[in-house]
This record gives sequence, C-alpha cells and structure tokens, in this order.
Amino acid sequence: MIEKVLVTVMTYPALSDKHFETVCTAGFREDGSWIRIFPIPYRVLLGSDDSKRYHKWQWIEVDLEQNLAHDRRRESYHIKNIDSLKLLQPIDKRANWDLRLRWVLKNKKVYRNMTELLEETKQNDTSLAVLKPLQIVDVICEKEDMTKFQEKLKKQESKYKAELLQMYLFEDEYEMSETFRFAEKVPYKFSYVFTTEDGKQRTLMIEDWEIGMLYRNIFQKYQNEEIACQKVREKYLDMAKENIYLFLGTSFEWHMKNAPDPYLIIGVFAPPKKDAIQTMLDF
Repeated sequence: MIEKVLVTVMTYPALSDKHFETVCTAGFREDGSWIRIFPIPYRVLLGSDDSKRYHKWQWIEVDLEQNLAHDRRRESYHIKNIDSLKLLQPIDKRANWDLRLRWVLKNKKVYRNMTELLEETKQNDTSLAVLKPLQIVDVICEKEDMTKFQEKLKKQESKYKAELLQMYLFEDEYEMSETFRFAEKVPYKFSYVFTTEDGKQRTLMIEDWEIGMLYRNIFQKYQNEEIACQKVREKYLDMAKENIYLFLGTSFEWHMKNAPDPYLIIGVFAPPKKDAIQTMLDF
C-alpha cells in the first residue's frame, strides 16, 4: 500500500547482521496515527546523495507492507519497494513549531502516566507513543563497552567488502558504494531520568539520531569526551525546560520477550512554550 508519512523519528544508525546498518524511522500518517518503518538500510541504500535522503519532519510517500509473522507490533511496516520512495514537503521548524506540535497532538493520546502506557502495551501491542513527563530529573551519561561493537564492526566491514566484490563480478543491481563507511558509534549512552503522574521515577535511554550527532560534533570541536558529555547533558536539560514531549518506541527484542518496560526514547520534541500555549488554545 502507498502511504504518506510525516517522518518524526530517526534513530542513530545501528549495525545489522542482515542489512549491514539500519535506521528505525517512525512518524505520523495523514490521520495522525503512528507508523514505524523498519528495517531501513538508510545510509547503505540511499547513499550520500541528499536528494534521495529523507529527513526528520519531512513528508514522504512510499509503498509499505506489514509482516506480522516476524514483527507483531501493530505499528510496524517495512518498505515493499524502495523505488517507490518519494520525498515530499518538509515542515521547517524555524517558521512552523506550531504546525509540528499540531501533528504531535493530532488524533492520538498523549500519555502522562507511564504505568498506564505499559499496561496498554501488554494488552494490545502498542509500541509507539507520545509521553508528557511530569518532570525531567536528570540526564545521565554512561560510558559504553566498545569491545563487542568493534568485533561486530570488523565482521560487517569484511562482509560488505565481499558483497561489493561479488556485485562487480556478477553485475548485481544492488546499489553499494565503495565510499560507504559505517557510522561511528557514540561511546556513551545518554538517558533521561523523569517522573510521570504515577509518581514513579524512571530512566530511559535516548536513541534518536540527533543526540548521537550532537555528541560527535561537540567532540570533534573540543577533542574531549568529558566536555562533549557535559555539553550534551546541558543541551538536553535545557530542552526539558521547554514544553517537552518524549517519543517512545519499544525495542523489537524487548517487546518480543514481553519485558516489563520495553521502551526507549526515540525522539525528543521541545517546542517553545509560547507556540505550545497558542496551539492548546486553538484546539
């Protein structure tokens, strides 16, 4: 089926045994409902040509289908035909914070109680949600063990080179590039500590693309991990002072295992308060 999707979530690139490297994309249909598009070998298939790459807060049109036998999460779809992908109009945040917020609120429940969301997830396989925290308590920066990642990266690089050679030998139509480089893993895990109306304090990891790129850009400037972590922490604490909404999504692995709390923060939306107030008055 051909769907129009407003992309609001793109997770940081992750290594994939089957697809080399994947990015989880999620967003809103025209009726406001959530939809997830996964897996997408975003940087592998779409290359470095920006005219082919969609971005956050851009409308796209694409042929999608479900595979419930593999992924029972009701919002999950995968691309049936990558050639069907069309890039449509973006929503520029500099002029349209208000319009973005309208789409966040359109025809969907905004959860203010995490316990309620977890109960609904168990009942009907809900796997994407907008959460309005009662309070952001802190941002945690934790060093990650890079050993397993480096081992897997070496295997994926060897596999990619082998398939690239095979493409040349057998004239495969699969688009692969000699210049492709796997995304650099961020050596830290960032998490929000927050409360909701159930009174419980929770810690959820932030996995959106922006926080990974923010760390990398700051580290490139200062060449100091401690400074980079502190500035990321300051930025995300500052965002929490605005009218913050968290986009939550379940981990495929944790969802399939019926984990007590399978959610990750896959996007952070913090519109200026003046726009948020006006939008609420208009509804």
